[in-house]
Amino acid sequence: MPLNHFVTLGRSGLRVSPYCLGTMTFGEDFGWGASPEESFAMLDEYLARGGNFVDTANIYTAGHSEQIIGDYLTQNRVRRDALVLSTKFYCNLHPGDPNGGGAGRKALIQQCEASLKRLQCDYIDIYWLHNWDRTAPIEETLRGLDDLVTAGKIRYVGFSDIPAWKTAEAQMFAQFRGWAPIIALQLEYSLLERTSEGELFPMAQAMGMGIMPWSPLKSGFLSGKFRRGNAENVDTKRTNLVGVPGEADYDIIETVVEVASQLGASPASVALAWVRSQSGVSSTLIGARRLDQLKANLDSLDVTLSAEQMSMLSKVSRPKLNFPADNNATLAPMLAFSGMTVDGNAVPSFERRSD
Repeated sequence: MPLNHFVTLGRSGLRVSPYCLGTMTFGEDFGWGASPEESFAMLDEYLARGGNFVDTANIYTAGHSEQIIGDYLTQNRVRRDALVLSTKFYCNLHPGDPNGGGAGRKALIQQCEASLKRLQCDYIDIYWLHNWDRTAPIEETLRGLDDLVTAGKIRYVGFSDIPAWKTAEAQMFAQFRGWAPIIALQLEYSLLERTSEGELFPMAQAMGMGIMPWSPLKSGFLSGKFRRGNAENVDTKRTNLVGVPGEADYDIIETVVEVASQLGASPASVALAWVRSQSGVSSTLIGARRLDQLKANLDSLDVTLSAEQMSMLSKVSRPKLNFPADNNATLAPMLAFSGMTVDGNAVPSFERRSD
């Protein structure tokens, strides 16, 4: 699958690449990122392969990531309208200013203006609420975002890392008020983090939102560097921030390595192929600190997992979901359709006690 085999993002008319270039690593300000020159090289590689979707955030390297992308755009390396450019708001870049971050009207408008200035462009394609602001009424946030759409400063609205119930409430507000809807969700999702399948995935699919997984390699834990009993030093400055895999994670990691060996592919390619094959996933966020890492991640588009390999990976990584997700997926269908086949799914019989 090439990068220019585009997918429609949620219930919208926006077409994006199956991999979105995440730029959290652009800039060396936090001690572990890529230089502007390396960042430019990664943008060149991604776009040369046919990609059209780049994602950043105001907090990434304290605004430097946005600035790097803006510098790239001003050098005319890509036509602005050919690029789907998204960024996020919520995080406060002004210590001591209570309105410097969050999702109130004053905060979100000034954050948008600041991002546009760093990005050196006139509009943002998708503007994401980065986290849930419990202090701001969600209808105030949505109306502010709708005003930005009307003003032509943003094209679409997205949510990142927001609870399913709050996202559903927000979408209903938007629909009944005629405001710009939420077209997509960014959420953490990988073979090592599947709990979003309980509420977020079914909510997104029911309400017309595309799903964009972030950290599909779980901070590099699924890259192949980490193996059970591996004595090699795999520590990095960023690993110091996110830790190392837990003992239970290694059963999943070793299965990924086994499948990779069967295919002659890298473990990272297998982990990425599994994520992008999940129902509801539109475009997967991938990032890298070096050009060679990005190339390897993009090469994973050529990897196709068999049904048996998908089953192996899904079984070993099956999560324990919050109530009532597991109950609704297993017991509830048996109570309603015991022994029948409904919508192509064979439902096991419910064993009733005779006493």
